[in-house]
Amino acid sequence: MTKGTDKTYIGVRIPKALAQEAGLSEKMPVSISIEDGNIVICPKKYSLELLLSEITLENMHQEVDIGVPVGREI
Repeated sequence: MTKGTDKTYIGVRIPKALAQEAGLSEKMPVSISIEDGNIVICPKKYSLELLLSEITLENMHQEVDIGVPVGREI
């Protein structure tokens, strides 16, 4: 989506106190659904299974060498 040109989205402003009570913050990923005719906005929840399922050979990074151990690293 290009900001300012896509007419398929609308913005919603949520009062800060209400957002804080719901556990929402600025730029936080959210899920939006319709339940019984109401728009429901919730913090997006990720599971380890979902995150791992999105790893591919194309987006996997190489090991990173951080140098020699300096403490009790294994």
